[in-house]
Amino acid sequence: MSEGKTVHKKSGVRQIYKEYVREHRPAIEIAFFLQDWDDPYNVGGMFRVADACGATELVMSGHSPVPPDPQVHVTSMGHHRRIPWQKIERHEEAAQAIKEAGYQLVAIEIAEGAMPYDEFPYGDKVCFVLGNEVNGVYTSVMRHVDGSVFIPMFGKGRSMNVHVAAAVVAFDALRVKRT
Repeated sequence: MSEGKTVHKKSGVRQIYKEYVREHRPAIEIAFFLQDWDDPYNVGGMFRVADACGATELVMSGHSPVPPDPQVHVTSMGHHRRIPWQKIERHEEAAQAIKEAGYQLVAIEIAEGAMPYDEFPYGDKVCFVLGNEVNGVYTSVMRHVDGSVFIPMFGKGRSMNVHVAAAVVAFDALRVKRT
């Protein structure tokens, strides 16, 4: 393949990704906890992020929309069929179930004691908590986390879209924990 040419065939793209993963296998297992999300388009986008970073599952709580919601389906572009997911109605029960499954529970949230995402000591099995788009991670869930991280913002905005924030943090954790 010549340098500088865009690869358009799906088989060529898959081959590039397979070669990269073979050489840079991550030494971390990632999952995501979507606590009480409002927007089905964000949930669909999160399925795409989860697939891209090789996540083991998504856990949704509260009124977070789930498949087969048509807006989740459209935005996920089929990724909702690739990533296992479960819905646990009560937020605290979801957090407890995740911890019982052996995950380090890390909130992506500005909170007391939060660290910049690129300085946090991630374990080998991490579930990132992503709170409600307006109200963030609820106090009842924060009681269960092992730590929280934030993304420093250099512009005037205080935050970014929730599934974009998940991508930034998860891919950095993958980068740091490569074997």
